[in-house]
Amino acid sequence: MAAWGLAGVFLAADFFACNYPAAESRFGWKDLKDAAVTAGGNAIYEEEEKEEKYIALTFDDGPHKVYTPKLLEGLKERGVHVTFFLIGQNIDGNEDIIREMKEDGHLIGNHSQNHMQLTKERTKEACDQINRTNEKIESITGETPAYVRPPFGSWSEELEGMVSMRVVLWSVDPLDWKTQNKNRIVRHIVNHVEDGSIILLHDVYDTSVEAALEVIDTLSAEGYNFVTVDELLID
Repeated sequence: MAAWGLAGVFLAADFFACNYPAAESRFGWKDLKDAAVTAGGNAIYEEEEKEEKYIALTFDDGPHKVYTPKLLEGLKERGVHVTFFLIGQNIDGNEDIIREMKEDGHLIGNHSQNHMQLTKERTKEACDQINRTNEKIESITGETPAYVRPPFGSWSEELEGMVSMRVVLWSVDPLDWKTQNKNRIVRHIVNHVEDGSIILLHDVYDTSVEAALEVIDTLSAEGYNFVTVDELLID
């Protein structure tokens, strides 16, 4: 059984299919603005092309009782939507936070029940890790998640054939869980981001939440649009 341990690499895997450059579906969207120039009584129309830049902030391992609500408040103030990949065992007791995620328009995905490396488990147990978390999320939001991020980015062809969900990894990883330094997290993201980036963060650290909000302010000023991963992966 071939295992995919692709930390730091973006992967979008459809049921029985692997489609790495899916984010390209957003590339090339342009806003056209007509400029009317009058010369000698004749109107000449010129089109100026402006290419939009789309990126997705994603948060793993939550919800956290303190830091996730802080993040949600900051996102609401900025009008930004993100993607959360939830740990099943962290859902219990935090159901209201998940309802707020849903009400605010964020995308909710699956990050397994206990943050186990799924490729090291028997297939049945690995699938159970995903199914249990899906059931918890559905019981709160009324919707079954369509996206899964396997812990450690560890996936396999066997799991791909068993799990009818789309797998999402990442392309920018500031190692926020390791550094827990806001400035270093912000600097790494700003220096490595590009159109179509999927940024990995964790909403269980205050430094990560603070960094995420600063990144939004900084990159919004540079013309980046923040979207959920399903918007990046439109076929």
